[in-house]
Amino acid sequence: MAAMDQLLEVMARLRDPDGGCPWDVEQTFETIAPYTIEEAYEVADAIHRGDAGDLQKELGDLLLQVVYHARMAEERGWFRFEDVASAISAKMIDRHPHVFADATIADAKAQSAAWEAKKKAERAAKAQATGGVDHVLADVPLALPALKRAQKIQSRVARVGFDWPDAQGAMAKVREELTEIENAAGDHEALVHEVGDLLFACVNLARHVNVAAEEALQAASRRFERRFGYIEDRLAASGQRPEDVDLDRLEALWQAAKASERP
Repeated sequence: MAAMDQLLEVMARLRDPDGGCPWDVEQTFETIAPYTIEEAYEVADAIHRGDAGDLQKELGDLLLQVVYHARMAEERGWFRFEDVASAISAKMIDRHPHVFADATIADAKAQSAAWEAKKKAERAAKAQATGGVDHVLADVPLALPALKRAQKIQSRVARVGFDWPDAQGAMAKVREELTEIENAAGDHEALVHEVGDLLFACVNLARHVNVAAEEALQAASRRFERRFGYIEDRLAASGQRPEDVDLDRLEALWQAAKASERP
């Protein structure tokens, strides 16, 4: 734990109003939160690229974010880093009785079901304690990427029976939303509404065919970037740029880029 203790001491020094870093002293939960989200994405990016060196670095940056928030909480008398670590350890032990107690879990699917059942029970207990309603969607984080949040919302309500029976219903809904976009032409406010409904319906279709919408769109964006880079490289070889040629030429190069990726 020497390295962890050192990191905690570094953060305490940085946040010390007397001799610390002026920038770090000025930060709040609100100003640091965007960096926390960014660092999580950089961890995911390093994993996608298979870069172990970058992964080590980015995990350190993400750990720093946890330490940062814990330090600010300690300054307010809320909790300390040790409380954060103890709480998550207790949570993991509680949610894995097949590892730390004598429960039996058949496989990963059964464990996922048990995990969700435990979370549901915790939400119900919290609602009962506060005298509120146990809302199914109460704890879906607002800060999730839109596609991921939509898919989590849909999965959550599906567990209580609010769902299409199969992918055909979800596909029909996508077609319906496309028609509504066509009917909303010229009305910007209506288009914003209908495009949102279309995206939500597409996420629902993705869920029904067992596709993670966020990851699928990320992959599609990477393909687009790669293929457009191919176009730029081919044009640059003749001293041209995309804006120097017509759409037919760009489309021909796009098809060439796609063909170059085929096995």
